[in-house]
Amino acid sequence: MKKFRNGLYVVATPIGNLGDLSARAQEILTTVDKIACEDSRVTGKLLSRLSITKPMIVYHDHNAGKIRPGLLADLRRGAAIALVSDAGMPAISDPGYKLIQACINENIPLTVIPGANAALTGLVQSGLPTDRFLFQGYLPVKSGARLSELEELSRIPATLIVYESGKRLAKSLTDMASVLGDRPAAVARELTKLHEEVRRGSLAQLATSYGAEVAPRGEIVVVIAPPEAPPLPNELELEVMLADRLSQLSVKDAASEVAQITKIPRRTLYGIAVRL
Repeated sequence: MKKFRNGLYVVATPIGNLGDLSARAQEILTTVDKIACEDSRVTGKLLSRLSITKPMIVYHDHNAGKIRPGLLADLRRGAAIALVSDAGMPAISDPGYKLIQACINENIPLTVIPGANAALTGLVQSGLPTDRFLFQGYLPVKSGARLSELEELSRIPATLIVYESGKRLAKSLTDMASVLGDRPAAVARELTKLHEEVRRGSLAQLATSYGAEVAPRGEIVVVIAPPEAPPLPNELELEVMLADRLSQLSVKDAASEVAQITKIPRRTLYGIAVRL
């Protein structure tokens, strides 16, 4: 088996089903010099099932600042190092991006080996719009901060993807319903695993459902539909908006300003303004 060139290899690992590990990812894990991982016990189980024996360096939120200089020193000396998370794509909701930034800044070779990701898997499983989405990660633990963050998210015209723990799920869904409105949503749990579950409904329905049960276990992805587009103003409302602006603006400028607000073609509004 060939030895890969020096540099950092960002390797996606399975989020549950071992069969989701690509042949390329397995080859790289077999041939690099060492593996930087979140938890050596979790990664150790994966490597054991693959019959791979490699030195592991624990690299996570709490020790990243201390460990990163040593990893960079090894990379400068020509080492090939794989970066993995416990599950899914590294650098998503973990400190891997800082190591990646440092490699880019120092022109250290960087290769990403794509694979399983809970956020995108949950998004596709939800059946909700995928043309525009925002990955939020985890919401704040405390309700006040969570409500404040949801208020900011409420104005974003995109499907929202949120990670949540089982013990906070019901309360978090209740807060989502109260701030975002009773939007369609899906709760995806244990994705790709034996007990995979995707429950769909409105936020209020899901909050009630999970509130009546024992807190679920496993990794949880909540996917929330984008806000409904506000209804377009009727012709009388458009005339009022245009008349208000025509007292200060030219016909062209009044039509342009209302077009920006309503997203109605300027030509249509220009015709109404001329008539007024």
